[in-house]
Amino acid sequence: MKSARGESLGEVSVESGGLAGDRAWACVDDADQTIGSAKHPRRWGGLLEVTAAGVPATIEVGGSRYAAGSPEADKALGEHLGRPVRLTRTVPAQPRIHRLLPDDPGMVPDWLAELRPGQERLEESGGYARTGRFVDFGAVHLVTTGALAELAERVGRPVAADRFRPNLVITADADPEPGAELRIGDVVLRVLFRTPRCVVPGLGQTGLPADPAVLRTLARHYRVRVFGDGKAACFGVYADVLQPGHLKLGTPVTPA
Repeated sequence: MKSARGESLGEVSVESGGLAGDRAWACVDDADQTIGSAKHPRRWGGLLEVTAAGVPATIEVGGSRYAAGSPEADKALGEHLGRPVRLTRTVPAQPRIHRLLPDDPGMVPDWLAELRPGQERLEESGGYARTGRFVDFGAVHLVTTGALAELAERVGRPVAADRFRPNLVITADADPEPGAELRIGDVVLRVLFRTPRCVVPGLGQTGLPADPAVLRTLARHYRVRVFGDGKAACFGVYADVLQPGHLKLGTPVTPA
């Protein structure tokens, strides 16, 4: 479920739209039909305390587990978030999310330069049209152990990969370059571009306290040009699936 805590898997099928089951569900606000995203923590930060797992999908709220799509799940989520919501696998007619820009100016992408740090924004959510999932853009999001180690050195302490909510953590010295093709077993991925970051990596979430230093470090050291539209603070990369297949933990990653 979008913005919920996921699960660690030893193996998983990879489909053309991404990992099987990944972000197949989203929470929708009954009042304005916007898609729930922790990019606006005052409205949706509570989703980071919800766990989603399994196929068929279940969610865990406040220590109780419910079947995704059931009235009981919607009721529990609504009570947790403090307003009526529903879980859905179907994108609303106007797929929109609320975003709160980080307070650090370096975290505001150049293509949003007309907005001030800390400003709220209602924007289209285009990932569903590309992948059939409630993702921001790419079918797969990955980070590398080398990039995490470099970030930890700059922050001054370890930074959990979970803060970036990746699908895959790859053992490598650095993130692959845009355009690179990676083979992982029988799965082939093509790297699209570096992942622009929002407020989420600095937020407190299940098992992780809030850490504004992560965002400050991204703003100062990780601002790079993204697909010709200016610079943004980026970490990790988005990729599309060229060849579906099956992944197992520990499978070597090689150039395709």
